[in-house]
Amino acid sequence: MKLGVLTAALGQMSLEQIAAWAARAGYQALEVAAWPVGNEHVHQAAHLNVAAFTGDDAAGVKELMRANGLAISAVTYCGNNLHHDRSERDRVHRHLRACIDAAALLGVGKVTTFIGRDVTLPVADNLKEAEQHLPPLTRYAAERGVALLAENCPMEGWHPDGYPGNLAYSPELWDWMAELGFGLTYDPSHLPWLGIDPLDALHHALDAGIVGHVQAKDIQIDERARTRYGVFGKTATRTSPTDVGWWRYRVPGRGQLDWNLIIDTLHAAGYNGDIAVEHEDPVWGGTLERTLHGMDIAADTLRPFIVTAPRPGLRPDQPTENR
Repeated sequence: MKLGVLTAALGQMSLEQIAAWAARAGYQALEVAAWPVGNEHVHQAAHLNVAAFTGDDAAGVKELMRANGLAISAVTYCGNNLHHDRSERDRVHRHLRACIDAAALLGVGKVTTFIGRDVTLPVADNLKEAEQHLPPLTRYAAERGVALLAENCPMEGWHPDGYPGNLAYSPELWDWMAELGFGLTYDPSHLPWLGIDPLDALHHALDAGIVGHVQAKDIQIDERARTRYGVFGKTATRTSPTDVGWWRYRVPGRGQLDWNLIIDTLHAAGYNGDIAVEHEDPVWGGTLERTLHGMDIAADTLRPFIVTAPRPGLRPDQPTENR
């Protein structure tokens, strides 16, 4: 298990700059954001130009990772694979296939995306749409030795009324999407505000054998404010899709998730993937300096729980109490 960081919040930096910083900060892996070039905004960086990615590009990225002692845990592009505009849906699918191709060239076995949702249709119709149109994507990935994973972010901002816009938000849907060939990128921060226990959900996903990657983001909940606004958040006074009024994402160490228990559960289940910090913290954000400081906080919080190797000088047979 390696401690990584998702590069999406670092769009102001090049992949070369991120790799050098991450190694100094004590990270061991990068989950590389690969949104379309020229379409970047906050949390949607393009650190791989997958639309024009070649074998020479892959060799250069591999050398960059080697030089900084890093691995790539996943290539990530979270578009709406069920978008109601069919031309936009086709564009998302083409770019996702390019991400899969780039991952294959890099020898990276995982690509993270969303299921998405056609917000003009009921959920039942969306399930039928997904069952018809998404298995070709998972087959395309499998043929190239890549696992296609869906993150469990609800993406309520994609729905005009704040309902889930990504049909991968609950364990029931994890079982359903696994039948379509998707694995899971597990992010516990999305679960508490939905009333889902993150540890119970993690046990379910591990027992089902669908956890392919883990993202580390925390959440802070104001229960009194929830009483005022309800579970779906502000209505009359909302200023943006993320202005829900009673919860907000935080970096690990500044929220209320028990990372000791979460990571110990992964260890106990034999999970051998990586854990990538995802930064969406409004307190430790706004500038590059504050964002990097937030990622330092996350690394300091998570590093003690992620055991990668004995400390130098210790024999494997040395008693634990002397370590």
